Amino acid sequence: MDWNNFWSVIWFVFWIFAYTAYFFALFAILADLFRDQKLNGWWKAVWVIFLIFVPFLTALVYLIARGRGMAERQGARYAQVREDYDDGAKSSSFANPAHEIEKAKNLLDQGVITQGEFDAIKNKALGNKF
Repeated sequence: MDWNNFWSVIWFVFWIFAYTAYFFALFAILADLFRDQKLNGWWKAVWVIFLIFVPFLTALVYLIARGRGMAERQGARYAQVREDYDDGAKSSSFANPAHEIEKAKNLLDQGVITQGEFDAIKNKALGNKF
């Protein structure tokens, strides 16, 4: 390769970009294959074998044949992750400040936490910064 020729460098950068994009598509296809619960294990094996021996053509056929389903499965996965995150955030947040303060008071009375920790929990439950 002639590194002194501007167009040779541009052509090289283009091919690096093309291979990188191809590998991203290939890994997305593999991830979709193994996340798809409706597809039989034998069909997954067939797709993987074809991806190994005829990679570019198989990736193109997969994206054409299963691309819409691929997008739907990815969207459903994002929705599920978002729902799980929201459920976790709700369960760890102070939904009822009075209840949280009461629990903290019981812990203080039992000697599990100190007065300073109780004050911190109380301020957090009430939304105070200090």
